[in-house]
Amino acid sequence: MSTDFPQHGTPWSDLEPRMREMGAGDVKWREGKTAIYIFNAGEEIERVKKTAYAMFSEENGLGPAAFPSLARMEREVVAFGLQLLNAPKGAAGGMTSGGTDSIFMAVKAARDYARSKGQKGPANIVTPYSAHPAFHKAAMVMDIEVRRTPLKECLADLAAIETAADENTIMIVGSSPNFPYGLIDPIEALGEVAQRKKLWLHVDACVGGYIAPFVKMNGADLPTWDFAVPGVSSISGDLHKYGYASKGASTVFFRTEALKEFMPFDAGPWPLGRMITPTLAGTRPGGAIAAAWAVINFLGVDGYRAKQKMVTDTREKVEAGVRRLGFEVFGKPQLGIVAFRHPEADTFALLGKLHHKGWITGALVDPSALHLMLSPVHLEASERYLADLEEALVEVGGAKAAASSGYAS
Repeated sequence: MSTDFPQHGTPWSDLEPRMREMGAGDVKWREGKTAIYIFNAGEEIERVKKTAYAMFSEENGLGPAAFPSLARMEREVVAFGLQLLNAPKGAAGGMTSGGTDSIFMAVKAARDYARSKGQKGPANIVTPYSAHPAFHKAAMVMDIEVRRTPLKECLADLAAIETAADENTIMIVGSSPNFPYGLIDPIEALGEVAQRKKLWLHVDACVGGYIAPFVKMNGADLPTWDFAVPGVSSISGDLHKYGYASKGASTVFFRTEALKEFMPFDAGPWPLGRMITPTLAGTRPGGAIAAAWAVINFLGVDGYRAKQKMVTDTREKVEAGVRRLGFEVFGKPQLGIVAFRHPEADTFALLGKLHHKGWITGALVDPSALHLMLSPVHLEASERYLADLEEALVEVGGAKAAASSGYAS
């Protein structure tokens, strides 16, 4: 590895093969060998977003007056999302760099809104134990207490959340779905709590925002979780997850423009006057905005419905397969995440065996379980995964690997 700043330039013809060589040891994601980090909707989508990103790779979303093209694309992407999430007239939103950014900005908006209403004590947010750590990151930066509440059957416990909330609670949280188990929290009931106690309810749909609406269109009986729930104040949804856009692109939405007005930063003064930015970042990569706009327009509702059906078909296939191997699935997942554990086999021994077979996937530690976040590419790759999982189960001594499953034959 070279650590010295290069003294002289190197031709691209020499650099490109070196970079390809460095990438040769990465997980084979195009073959579907990972179920985390990458959302692979196929080669055609990859080409569209790479081309769109390259077209606007030098443009900067920080300057909408200089780049009205990006401003227009962002407005249209936000409008698409608001429509998907049943937002009422007057709702608003913006693009961010990712789910953590979206959650950070929602917490910042909720904090500043609470201050505007006279909140003076040490602020807190109340989350279920399954809520994403991004809420903790935001709280660390803003000196906010996080009150984590226990789960009930892998979902947010309404009574625990309501009990934990007090006059200094600036936000309560639900997920659609929660990341550990892929299950949708009882958002309608949380909305009733939020309305009754006049609390800001944020729905973290960073995983589900751009898959759940299409899964519902495909006929699934999903619980109501978006702005159709009157008590929901804000929602985060990642475009670079099941929106299949390039990284990093996410969205954060607010029930009203008045709530969104608490999101931006207005910093200064300094010699150039005020610096007003929609998020913590200054520079905003134009390529991420352009790629999101391009993929949405390329796929449309029909395209997304088809891709998301591939995801849910895969999840059903994996669920059936792991159950045949003796695994227990957590809850009743309906989207693209599934978590499962074996009563006799060590989860991390299995994970290690799968890693040796080229798989990079997630795992839970509390309780220990295997975790998959599935993409359209896994409709084919899942057969190989199940075969390798069966082999791994035998290798670690999981006694009930189904001899008749046929995966490893």
